[in-house]
Amino acid sequence: MGLKHLVRVLCSLRLTVVCLALGMILVFVGTLAQVEIGIYAAQAKYFRSFFVYWTPPGTTLNLPIMPGGYLIGGVLLVNLVAAHAKRFGLARNKTGLLLVHAGLILLLVGQLATDLLQVESAMRISEGEARQYSEDQRFSELAIIDTTAADRDQVVAIPESLLARKQDIRHPNLPFAVRVHQYWVNSTNVPHGGAAGAVRATEGLGKRVQFAEAAPTARMDMRNMPTAYVEFLPASGSLGTWLVSDWIDTPQTFTHDKRTYQVALRLARYYKPFSLQLLKFSHDKYMGTEIPKNFSSRVRLQHPETREDREVLIYMNNPLRYGGETFYQAGYDEKDPRVTILQVVRNPGWLTPYFSCSLVGAGLLIQFLTHLVGFVKRRTE
Repeated sequence: MGLKHLVRVLCSLRLTVVCLALGMILVFVGTLAQVEIGIYAAQAKYFRSFFVYWTPPGTTLNLPIMPGGYLIGGVLLVNLVAAHAKRFGLARNKTGLLLVHAGLILLLVGQLATDLLQVESAMRISEGEARQYSEDQRFSELAIIDTTAADRDQVVAIPESLLARKQDIRHPNLPFAVRVHQYWVNSTNVPHGGAAGAVRATEGLGKRVQFAEAAPTARMDMRNMPTAYVEFLPASGSLGTWLVSDWIDTPQTFTHDKRTYQVALRLARYYKPFSLQLLKFSHDKYMGTEIPKNFSSRVRLQHPETREDREVLIYMNNPLRYGGETFYQAGYDEKDPRVTILQVVRNPGWLTPYFSCSLVGAGLLIQFLTHLVGFVKRRTE
């Protein structure tokens, strides 16, 4: 009896209506929340979660107050599959409805795949420069680079999520442990010695400059500037405490056991097996105005493994699709008009919306024609 009741609930139209109503409320509340916490934080809190939590002021409690996007989407998916299996099955005269439901299911699954697998980054290239990597604009990493060899560098990248735990970090390619004394999601520059009780750097640039914790920003036109104080601990002792920050552009150098290392806190990088060289960046304006008309980047794509070497023009609505990634013309550096900014998107599920809409359209057409043919036959008889 309990199982039959559960199946009846999962197949009911009321459940569909409730989920759609909750989805509308979630979209409304999540859109308003973007003003205060920013679009990325709102996506994580409201749409990429099973529950939306609320923390009462003055407490550390997280109370679930409403279902999140993953829960609503998951229930809708189960409801859709269960309702179709019970009411329509695989009947031949229901082919149109089968295609419509398949399209909707593919749309939900495709959106989930996009949320879980999509990676967005940016590639800044100056004219004449070639790049083999793109940079994440929201996340940073602690890069420890062994530059001893003349022909190659060995890079160990530690994501900031590990730095935030403030624990000792060990890696098989490092002859020392990394102890995180302090980590801030966002920071600001302060006079040296001005932050009372702060960790002091004993090596590198940290002996001359200092940073303090700042409130994380949610503005789309700004980004957080993380800072950390780390200590390198080989078996023989300590190599000192170092200040690393996104504010510092130049890597800091130290030696250990006759090897030379560089350390820097930088934007997370995604390396490619190919390179893009910017040959020419064009920024066209309407005659007599400062209104942008078009901006484009002519790049040279070189892939050593495939021996591919060709020129590509990237401009608005004409991206480069290569190696499972899409390179869009996103902007340029206003301070240096010779620098282009390409948005790089890796989304394995980018074709699912097109297939979904095609299936839904074909299903509606077949269902309409099926009823039309039946109506004409009955009218003729």
